[in-house]
Amino acid sequence: MDFATLLGLAVAVGAILGGNALEGGHFASLVQVTAAVIVFGGTAGATLVAYPLRDCLRALKMGGSAFRERRADFAGTAATLVELAGVARRDGVLALESRLSGLGDAFLRRSVGYVVDGVDAAAARDMLEAEIRSDHAESTVGVRVFESAGGFSPTIGILGAVLGLIHVMNNLNDPGKLGPGIAVAFVATVYGVGSANLVFLPLASKLKRRLAVERDRKTMIAEGVLSIQEGVNPRVLEAKLSAYTGLADRDGAHGR
Repeated sequence: MDFATLLGLAVAVGAILGGNALEGGHFASLVQVTAAVIVFGGTAGATLVAYPLRDCLRALKMGGSAFRERRADFAGTAATLVELAGVARRDGVLALESRLSGLGDAFLRRSVGYVVDGVDAAAARDMLEAEIRSDHAESTVGVRVFESAGGFSPTIGILGAVLGLIHVMNNLNDPGKLGPGIAVAFVATVYGVGSANLVFLPLASKLKRRLAVERDRKTMIAEGVLSIQEGVNPRVLEAKLSAYTGLADRDGAHGR
């Protein structure tokens, strides 16, 4: 589990509820089914209008991954590349074919396969860079779904507030209905602004960071494999890849 995500949500929600309690408010006053239906249903509908169902399902899957911690093993991947460079330098690049089945990372396996198959270095670089860009762009769609939901929900919350006030105005002659109507109006705004700034936008930021880390990891693999194809000395390659592993260690990089 990614405890930073859980801790962040707990601290944010706890601070808001705690502040509400300090002012004499009650948790029950923030529970309004009508407001929840308006805000979350309206936000979901608007998001489905903006994006295909496939993209929304991808976003939900990515959102779930934000609660699971998985470190991007830059150091381990770099060590594997250096080892492959040593094999290629000692026995030739064709000797790498026997190592392909043992490479668990699909991108690394495909990259090394280009070298084994004798693909031209320029063509291999173009294909690897195109795959990195394509994968990053496709995955970024899920981030944009959350960003859009974070933009829609406050506006839907205001819409819920307006609807609540309309209900209040229609029942001015019935004082018993004024309180619930006003409650729906204000709670809808809380739900809209709260969900945007506590859930949707923070999740988008975390997922965007993880996608950037994954892009850097694949870039490191591409640079390493292309260096192997050029016959770079393993020690030189290790020094070259240290720029990536050092950055990952400094930032505490996490994968998807």
